[in-house]
Amino acid sequence: MTHDPKDQFNRIREEITDSFDEELETQLDEDYLDELVAEGLGEGGTPTLDRKLYFRELFRLQHELIRLQDWVQHKKLKVAVLFEGRDSAGKGGAIKRVTQRLNPRVCRVVALPAPTERERSQWYFQRYVPHLPAGGEIVLFDRSWYNRAGVERVMGFCTPDELEEFFRSVPDFERMLVRSGIILIKYWFSITDEEQEFRFQMRIQDPLKQWKLSPMDLQSRVHWEDYTRAKEDMLQRTHTSDAPWWVVQAVDKKKARLNCIAHLLEQIPYETVPRSDIVLPERVRHADYERHPVPPDMYVPEKY
Repeated sequence: MTHDPKDQFNRIREEITDSFDEELETQLDEDYLDELVAEGLGEGGTPTLDRKLYFRELFRLQHELIRLQDWVQHKKLKVAVLFEGRDSAGKGGAIKRVTQRLNPRVCRVVALPAPTERERSQWYFQRYVPHLPAGGEIVLFDRSWYNRAGVERVMGFCTPDELEEFFRSVPDFERMLVRSGIILIKYWFSITDEEQEFRFQMRIQDPLKQWKLSPMDLQSRVHWEDYTRAKEDMLQRTHTSDAPWWVVQAVDKKKARLNCIAHLLEQIPYETVPRSDIVLPERVRHADYERHPVPPDMYVPEKY
């Protein structure tokens, strides 16, 4: 990790700018992009090509995601996408961009907490099965059954025998999912040691992001090499023709998001779903209808 004060300042400024971009992404649309970029998205009011390109591509890809969503609904496809990677690798940011403009009834995120005592006594995959997609659904797993091959292994939450059984079972489990008609896509977000340190330091300094840091996240710094060995073993033993791994270079968060979404779109051939013209019906009016006023004390105070 660089210790040059100027480089550090520039990196911090980029990180803060990226946080602002996250809010802008929910408000901007393509029609207003040029105008808003010209008004100050770039440093000193001058558009920066990279950020302008990022926004353009993000909106274009999100438009394609809507087409994919419609196709999944139309064809009753079942899609499960796994997002794995080290803490702070950017999985959540990528998931947010995938879901940002989609229907939450079609595309939902599964991020399970630590297993309960009862769940720990069940078949390992059992608690994930209820969350698998039905026809017409896309499910994004923000971490998945691969917890056993990562944090559980490194932190000693499973025994060597349980780990070995996981590696024996997971290819068969995923093969069954694929045979059942589920489109299974697995992503590993890859960052460097230096980049993780920088992102953790940013979270420590930013009160709006400190909630993202857990004691387990901090321990991942101590166990960096253990996680590396676990990741290498996991990829080697669970990369199969039925359910291959795809590695996303994630040091540059914006590139990682675009590359991941573009790749996801390529995994499922889709077409435009024919739609009927939408006509807004006339409002029905009744002579005996009377709208009653809302009591003033029920209104939220207008402070702004």
